[in-house]
This record gives sequence, C-alpha cells and structure tokens, in this order.
Amino acid sequence: MKILMVNKFLHANGGSETYIFELGKELVRKGHEVEYFGMDHPDRLVGNSANEYVSNMDFHKGGRLSKLFYPFKIIYSREAVRKIRIVLDKMQPDVVHLNNINFQLTPAIITEIRRWQKDNDRSVRIVATIHDPQWVCPNHMLIDGRGDKCRECLSGHYGSCVKKGCVHGSKLKSLLAAIEAVLYRRLKTYRQVDTVITPSRFMAGVMGHNPDLEGRIETLYNFVSVNDVNEDKVADYKKRQGLNEDTPYVLYFGRFSEEKGIHTLTAAAAALPEILFIFAGSGPEEDEVNEVDNIINVGFTTGEDLVALIKGASFSLIASECYENCPFTVMESLSLGIPVIGSDIGGIPELIDDKVTGELFPSGDADALRDKIYELYNDEDKLRQYRENCSKIGFDDLGTYTDKVIKIYTGQAE
Repeated sequence: MKILMVNKFLHANGGSETYIFELGKELVRKGHEVEYFGMDHPDRLVGNSANEYVSNMDFHKGGRLSKLFYPFKIIYSREAVRKIRIVLDKMQPDVVHLNNINFQLTPAIITEIRRWQKDNDRSVRIVATIHDPQWVCPNHMLIDGRGDKCRECLSGHYGSCVKKGCVHGSKLKSLLAAIEAVLYRRLKTYRQVDTVITPSRFMAGVMGHNPDLEGRIETLYNFVSVNDVNEDKVADYKKRQGLNEDTPYVLYFGRFSEEKGIHTLTAAAAALPEILFIFAGSGPEEDEVNEVDNIINVGFTTGEDLVALIKGASFSLIASECYENCPFTVMESLSLGIPVIGSDIGGIPELIDDKVTGELFPSGDADALRDKIYELYNDEDKLRQYRENCSKIGFDDLGTYTDKVIKIYTGQAE
C-alpha cells in the first residue's frame, strides 16, 4: 500500500511526531510505501516525493505582516489545500493517515482529499489518529481559560470558549478557534473520515459527542517500544547520580508544568522529607521542583538512561490535572515492571489497574497523593505484588500495533 502520513510538524516536537515516525518506519519495514505531508522546517526529518510542504507557521514568532494573515490561514489554508493536491497527484496514495492538522494545515485538506479521489475515480481511505480532543474542543485540552477542567463545548456550542478565553487566555484567539470549530462542524467535514483511531476509551467517549463521527471510532491503545536494560545498567546510572545501588527513590518523569500536576507533586514530596524523589524532565515550573530539598532533578532523560531510571525506582508517579489520553509514561513504567500511582482522570485509570498494578488518587489532591506514596513506599509486600502483576501486562509492541493499523487501513478491523 501507499500511505501518506499527514501531520503539521514533520520534525521532533512531541508525542504525535514520535507516533508518525515510528509507525511510518514500521510500515516501511513491512513492505509499504510511506510519505509525509506537513509544514516545512529546518529540522524536518521526513518528506514526500513531490517535495511540497506548507510554509512554517509559528504563532509565537514572525513579523507583524505574517501575524496579520494568521487568522485567515488557521481557519482555511489555501496553501495546504493546493500543495496536498500536488502530493496526492504525485504519490497516488491508497490511504491518507491524518494526525494533528488543525490550525496550520486546517481540516480543509480533508475535503480536498475527497475531491481528488472523485476527480481521479480512485478509492482512498482516510484514517485519523486523535492525539487530543481538538475536533470537539477548540482549545484541544478540555480546560477553560481559568485552568479548570471543562466540557461545555462538547455539545457543539462554542460560545463558552470565547467567553472564557480558553485559547491562550485570549478572547480573539478563542473566537478564531470557535469559528473554525463551527465551520467544520456545519460543513460536516469530519464525516468524510472513514475511521478515527482513539488511544483510549475515554477519548472515544469524548469524540463520540460529535455526531459526524458516529460509527467511525476505533479504540487502539498506543504501542510501547522500550529496549530493556540489565541491572548493571541500572546500578551504573545510580552511581552516576551519586546514589548507592540499593538507594530507593520514587520517580516522576515528564513535563514540569501546571497541567501535569507539578504543584501537587512537589507539595506531596515536600511533605515526605524522609523519601527521596527523582524528577526527570523540564518545563516552566522547574524552579519549583528545584526548591524541594528531597527532589533530585536529573533533567530531560531519554534512551537507556531513562529505562535505567525507571527500572531503579520503587514506583513512578503521574499526577496530571488535564485529561491525559494514553500517556506513554504510564505504559513505559508498567511494561518495565514498575507500579504507578496516578491521578484518576482521563485515560489514566484505563492503564493502571487500581490496587493491582498501582493505585489511583483524586486528581489535584496533594494530601491524598502524599498518603498513597507513604503507604506504598513502606509496604514492601504490596510493592512486590504490584511488580509481579506489572510483569504480566502485555501492551502491544510496535509490530503488533502496526498490524492492527493495517487492518484499519484495509477496512478489515473488527
């Protein structure tokens, strides 16, 4: 098959990009042809045979003239429509796999794909993986302008988004996002997508509020690709951090930001001075992390060092106060046999089997998190049982996941 992957960023930027790059490479290994369409960028890693890309748009940078035209481009991108037609003509794909397209590429490309299909009398399947609830929530986080969890726009009425300034706290930006949402809902653009892949049942339920997606949603949990390391690697990593081989610690790895629950995490850690915490990551709240005496901040960590860091932990934490979809951090911990204490919202409870592979606590409740950490840290028998239970978990590896996606591509998914 010929598969065109569409994503606004074609450079390393976040989870969506990791997803398309890894899935694309596996599809190629399985004998398929894969090309990519999105914005051009100096660090672009993938491309297409037509060498056509949308001009890079950075809403936080650029001159006054370019910013003047951004409001028009984020609702309907003529450039994206024109250039994806060139790519389609050149590649002649069997499948177009959409990922993050809103604002920089715009959903207008969906209609153009169908127009190209009709003009060329071809059969083309459009598949979309939903990395966030953008198609039902204009600010894509289910969080309002005050930082509170919100579902008011799921009804299809977006006035609340404007009233609360949900997009970057700006009434104007929120208005533009609401206009985009209204436009494509009224045009029933998303009805033209054959299958929508949601990485959690939670996200499937959220997306189900859009009637245009009825009967088109398929839940498929993310793949986990973790190259395990032996105990010598774990011991070596601890030594490099100035720790003894048998030093226990509780781990958080991820972004240091408010929506990830960093205030809750640091409050709980500060209340347990007898326990060592290691935080691995970066973000706007890094100063707060560094102020807690019993937290060692090792910074952003990847590869074998991250695996060694996870395997050396007593257990790990995820305290998100936003609606996580299918967080890789939880899956990576559990797949390495490490239990997780996590907040009870979004897709997190689908991954953590409470009192079996970890424990859940009320999102935003630092006292409850503190108590959960203290009890599990001091109950070696429970920890041992949780670890044993984690070792029995079987998340899909990349190959198995890709086989399931191929069935969706061909319309054979159950």
